[in-house]
Amino acid sequence: MSEGQKILIENDKSTITGSVLVKRGFAHMQKHGVIMDVTNVEQAQIAEESGAVAVMVLDKLPYDVRKAGGVARTAGVKTIEDIMNSVSIPIMAKCRIGHVSEAQMLETCGVDMVDESEVLTPADEENHIWKWDFTTPFVNGAKNLGEALRRIEEGASMIRTKGEPGTGNVAEAVTHIKILNREVRLLRGAYSDDDFQEMIKLSREFRVSLEMVREVGRIGRLPVVNFAAGGITTPSDAAFLMRLGCDGVFVGSGIFKSADPALRARAVVLATTFYDDEKVLLEAQKMVDEKKSLVGLDTKNLDLKMQERGPLV
Repeated sequence: MSEGQKILIENDKSTITGSVLVKRGFAHMQKHGVIMDVTNVEQAQIAEESGAVAVMVLDKLPYDVRKAGGVARTAGVKTIEDIMNSVSIPIMAKCRIGHVSEAQMLETCGVDMVDESEVLTPADEENHIWKWDFTTPFVNGAKNLGEALRRIEEGASMIRTKGEPGTGNVAEAVTHIKILNREVRLLRGAYSDDDFQEMIKLSREFRVSLEMVREVGRIGRLPVVNFAAGGITTPSDAAFLMRLGCDGVFVGSGIFKSADPALRARAVVLATTFYDDEKVLLEAQKMVDEKKSLVGLDTKNLDLKMQERGPLV
């Protein structure tokens, strides 16, 4: 039995929960979908009605975390439970990096996935959570391949390529998925050439096991689904990241800090699903008005870069 896996026995019947297959399978079921950050029941209902595949509950949207300052923690239990009782799509929630007890609380609460997120203030500057101890799947952020693979070796079942949350500027997310794609191609080439010495060199550079390097080289992609996150504001933003190879998108401030959240939410879902259909993308983009978009921030001159928070390993 793998770490985190549990066997439940009821009425002489046994059920296995928390296996790698189940946790990664749940994440895979969200593929080609949109996961929306929400802070209350009204936003969650807008997300569900727009066609979002899941909602991510947090206390404040990233844009408001920047404005509020101080320490950002996980959402209140009542808020999470109210949202769980109001929508039928999966419920995810954010905990602070390294905060094992916050994650355990969310698992006990019954959320479908935990996001160990740099949007909240990190609780441990040296370690991420050892996610194999949990039956609930985890999602973690990454700016490059090494960061993504280290989180997967810790037990993450989904990766989200980091952008800069709450800015309305998609540039950082685009940069990071391109870096990750380039590094995957590097591993793919070393594996295809059966260059064992190069694979050992890359495993040292990425600070992951040789087994993980060989697996990524063999399959030519991450072994878990990879969504884009941070700065997505328009339908075209979402379609662009899907074209770059992402399996889906996270969006929050771009929807609920705009002046047209319900319409924009539907448009982003439409553009994500049909990202390779130019006519549908045009229709989706027509549904929103740029004058109603979240005003963007210059990511180069931010006092707080959320993507850089947390342990370096």
